Amino acid sequence: MSTTQPTKNTVKTVWHTFISSSVWCWFQKVIILTIFSLVVNHLATRDSFPDGESYRFPIEGFLSTIILFILIGIIADLNFKFYKKKHFSKKIEIVSIVWFMASTLGYITIMYIPVNIILNIVAGGQTEFYYLLIGLLITLLLSFIFIGILYAQDIYSLYKLSIKDAEITIESGAKMTKLTYENIAFFYSENKIVYTVQNDGTTINTDFTLNELEEKINDQLFFRANRQIIIHKDAVDQIEKIENGKLSIRLKASIENDAIAEINISRYKRKAFMSWFQ
Repeated sequence: MSTTQPTKNTVKTVWHTFISSSVWCWFQKVIILTIFSLVVNHLATRDSFPDGESYRFPIEGFLSTIILFILIGIIADLNFKFYKKKHFSKKIEIVSIVWFMASTLGYITIMYIPVNIILNIVAGGQTEFYYLLIGLLITLLLSFIFIGILYAQDIYSLYKLSIKDAEITIESGAKMTKLTYENIAFFYSENKIVYTVQNDGTTINTDFTLNELEEKINDQLFFRANRQIIIHKDAVDQIEKIENGKLSIRLKASIENDAIAEINISRYKRKAFMSWFQ
């Protein structure tokens, strides 16, 4: 009984923490959506300026903006989950962020045009291409700002996680060991066995190949120096230029195999290595 109860309490605590964080996250997004809609509608017309004599609250515009941005929020959230799973979980880079934003705006465009045409037909009006285009451009501009505000914190948190706090599970036979990226100096292969070397020199053999590890880990932190080794940026102690345009790299961590403590970067990989290291 004594061992079961703490386990149940721990699970309950973790679950409550997860629910609380999820509720708080959505509450923040609702607040952002409401404030954003209020600001947009109060800036849209002169009658909506609070200090004006003829001020009236833009209820129709406010509600329609809320509905529009709920749809935009759903599209952005689905696309963010896709990018988080496929790209952001491994590393955060400018290119992937740009593609996330561009693809989200593309989906919004696909949604906007038919929805507006249908609404105009239902309302009995005529859809003029000029006004449709202007409305689309304004919507995309506002969407860009709205999505940026919504996901800036999420992307920054994922960036910090991918750089410092991310973990990898090292499988070695029946044993599994979790290591954070910052505690790993390098991976190297010898006699068809891949080893993980920690900053203190501790070595763990793994069931991975270097190719499998290269697919899993963050390539902002790790570099495949050659067929035998993948190094962590912080593990590099000294870089020296040697013959034929090559580089000699000395690592901080030392192991029994001294040959691995000093490695060469070929002249073909030199540019890629320096771009990664700097």
